Amino acid sequence: MAKKKSKSGSSPTKASQDPPVLQGVAVGANESDASGADPSTPTKGNSDYEDEVAEEEMELLQVDLGDMIKMKQVLDEGVSASLLDHVPENYQWDNVKLLLMFVSCAFAMTAQFAPIPFPESRPVLGVCGTLYFVLSGILQFITTFIDKDMILLTNPLPKPTSVKDESNSNPPKKSGSNKADTNTNSSTTINPLLYEYGLRVRSNFPRFSEFYTMILEFRIPKDDPLHSSIEEKSVKAVWSVGKFFDKEGYFDEVGLSNEVTKLFKRLEAQDYNGKESDKASKKKTE
Repeated sequence: MAKKKSKSGSSPTKASQDPPVLQGVAVGANESDASGADPSTPTKGNSDYEDEVAEEEMELLQVDLGDMIKMKQVLDEGVSASLLDHVPENYQWDNVKLLLMFVSCAFAMTAQFAPIPFPESRPVLGVCGTLYFVLSGILQFITTFIDKDMILLTNPLPKPTSVKDESNSNPPKKSGSNKADTNTNSSTTINPLLYEYGLRVRSNFPRFSEFYTMILEFRIPKDDPLHSSIEEKSVKAVWSVGKFFDKEGYFDEVGLSNEVTKLFKRLEAQDYNGKESDKASKKKTE
């Protein structure tokens, strides 16, 4: 896996001929000081250097396009990083799996380094070996049948203080409190389920397929009446991996982050998949 640095809006030949950016800025600053002009004011002489300073270097991640597992790993990590800018992560389930792994490794090390000679250490070896394989089997069961295609769990959003204050006390509103009203209205436009339930993020990238699927759904308990409507209150997007990888395998992390943000905004606006299917069915009937 390789990385390359790219500059937006500059060709390789021009970058090799122009002086380094930091040196250019220093020269421009010295010239402005010598002439007595304010260095903060833009001039024609240092416009080229300002353009070069504005250019940002970006490290692009390169992936082997034939390695489907690595491509899915890169996409899953990009999805998780983008969502964590909007919602907090839940570590409870990950901590349980880490604890199981730690205990199984402790049994394995006990069987390997126990200070008991071999004939007398057979019971210890049998118990530690059995427990190691039992715990490893539990971890494999969790990964296969419980996690399945899940890549991230999140906590509910913290409730805004304005909503809490309004629920506790309702002070009389003044005619000049338009700004406060707009703030409370903006908080109520967010999907209220985001304050009650966390999210389960799922992804799927079948073998020999070019399409990557991402699903955002609520973590609603089974004893909750809304549990039966989890699929209806979810959002789903299917993208071609060619949208985020070029022919050389360089990954467009910014493009993926923008698409994930759009999908999360759909969930905030309660634009579920069920609504889209209802609209499509109505159009067909009409």
